[in-house]
Amino acid sequence: MNTIAERIADFLKEYPPFNNLTFGELAEIASSIHVINLEKHQTLFKINDTLHESFYVVASGTINLSVISDAEETLLNKCHQGDIFGLRPFFAKNNYMMTAKAREDSIVYAIPISVFRPFVTNNSLVLNFLLESFANTSRYASDKDNYGGKLISDNVFNPYQQSEIQYFQSLTYNNSPITTTAKSIIKDIAKLMTEENVNNVLVCEDNLPIGIVTDLDMRSKVATGRYLITDTIDKIMDSPVITVVENVSLAEAQLLMLKHNVTHLCVTLDGTTQSVVKGIISEHDLIIAQASNPGVMIKEIKRALASKDLKQTRERLTDLIQNALHKNIPLYHVANIASEINLAIVKRSVELSILDMGSPPARFVWLSVGSQGRKEQLLFTDQDSMLVFEDVPADKYREVKDYFIKLAKRTTITLEKVGYPMCLQNHMASNLQWCKSLSDWIKQYNSWMNTPGENSNDMSSIFFDYELVFGDDKLEEAISNVVLQNAKNNTLFFDFIGNDVLKSNAPLTFFKKFILEEDAINKNKFDIKTRAIQPLVDGARLFSLYYNLKGINNTYLRFKQLAIVDSKNEEIYLNCADAFITLSKFRTIEGLKNDDYGQYIPVHDLSKLDKEKLKAALTPMKELEELIKGKFKLTQFS
Repeated sequence: MNTIAERIADFLKEYPPFNNLTFGELAEIASSIHVINLEKHQTLFKINDTLHESFYVVASGTINLSVISDAEETLLNKCHQGDIFGLRPFFAKNNYMMTAKAREDSIVYAIPISVFRPFVTNNSLVLNFLLESFANTSRYASDKDNYGGKLISDNVFNPYQQSEIQYFQSLTYNNSPITTTAKSIIKDIAKLMTEENVNNVLVCEDNLPIGIVTDLDMRSKVATGRYLITDTIDKIMDSPVITVVENVSLAEAQLLMLKHNVTHLCVTLDGTTQSVVKGIISEHDLIIAQASNPGVMIKEIKRALASKDLKQTRERLTDLIQNALHKNIPLYHVANIASEINLAIVKRSVELSILDMGSPPARFVWLSVGSQGRKEQLLFTDQDSMLVFEDVPADKYREVKDYFIKLAKRTTITLEKVGYPMCLQNHMASNLQWCKSLSDWIKQYNSWMNTPGENSNDMSSIFFDYELVFGDDKLEEAISNVVLQNAKNNTLFFDFIGNDVLKSNAPLTFFKKFILEEDAINKNKFDIKTRAIQPLVDGARLFSLYYNLKGINNTYLRFKQLAIVDSKNEEIYLNCADAFITLSKFRTIEGLKNDDYGQYIPVHDLSKLDKEKLKAALTPMKELEELIKGKFKLTQFS
């Protein structure tokens, strides 16, 4: 082996998934690797480029992965030493969906896929690493970071791209499979399969799988006369069995069945033939699972005729979220899916109200606001909404408004039946105050933004985070234009909301201890929403308004975009994006565990590692606070 290849093999063995290969295997791979030197800002591949025949590992420097949306470049990831990126050719045929560009002078290793693929096929640990990471576009969300070297997808998530959704959709399968031994008689096994009404039997030795017999084997090998019904079962079994781990996803299962041309997969404790059997997955299980994927769920929502139909779908969403978290899928992806399904439910609820009441008398738009408007609603949280209808002649105003108030009340009642509680502060379109004409809404935003001190009791920050659910997008655009116009050079407004952000309760004491609740109900628990998540949400909104970031409502995406538009404070924004994801995951897990909002975390029950993770996620808040004070010349201490 030449010296360069040897040096490359030494480098690769330090990072997953290469650390699962032998040095000999790495040497073989390294001898085919092409070393690429990239100058600062040089592009390796860009959106819509034809797929390369290699994927890439960063040897030194930094590679930025970005997408273009609404003419804005959004940085999704920074790949550092040991990171893998550009894996799309492994799993897809269409062109690249991201741009990879050197942030500084960098060296990358191009690994030919044709050379690497056999090692993927023959090593389940390598295969699982690639499959689990294919949907991952967030370097912040994966626990893999703690061992260095991560796999960065060049895949842009789209809730309707079925194959990519399925990479974290878990399967339900038979966890009590029928088993037999190699020397059982074919006739006896055929009788057993008939009695148990199954189409397969696993052949085991010491509870380890050595083969499988299916209906097809009985038809093609026995019924045709090739083997006698008095022969032993090992004569007709397929061997070896294709095995998978317990939490295999739908896409992983599909990929393996296609690759090995089989109709069944054996589930074992560690995913190999050398561990005990835990179940059997059939093609039928894959068909059943298809009905639970988000694309199918959204189609069901569109066909729903009553609140009970919508409720069933919403309850299945909870299972989907839990499965995704169990498989350590990036929270941002999970939130994307949840928000699409939640918004589809709200939209259908509006449509059902219109079907009951008849066509609207004027154009209107229904906007979800608050956490749903930011696409951050993973748990069963309350409803927040507003309705804007077009300006109508004065003599028609009362009649038109009455229609929309009735429409909003019907819709909010439907959503309550689905499982979304009414907002305690009544921030809903069914409230006369939040259902009004475009002109009235423009006056409302002008008042909020130009005389904020006089209207502090009425001002509600959630109305600056909105997402179109149903209706005329021109009305939403009119609201956005008013907000952006009022924000320009509005020192009074930013002074007010900046100070409002700084009023947040501190999360830690001077000695870095969690500040816990003292009331009887939540005594000794940490209020992760008020003390940790809310200041990040408010800070992201503040800077987004200041920098006129139109159409970006999600807190995580706001921080990512701010890192681009205010590059000298890039690290602060990216740290905040990281923190927001970590804190949201803590809250979501707690909420799913207790079937509540996940607001209060019992820190005493957390492991030492989780406590440290939680504390680390609170660190960027201080940086953000100092940035707010400096940018808006504020002196208030939180």
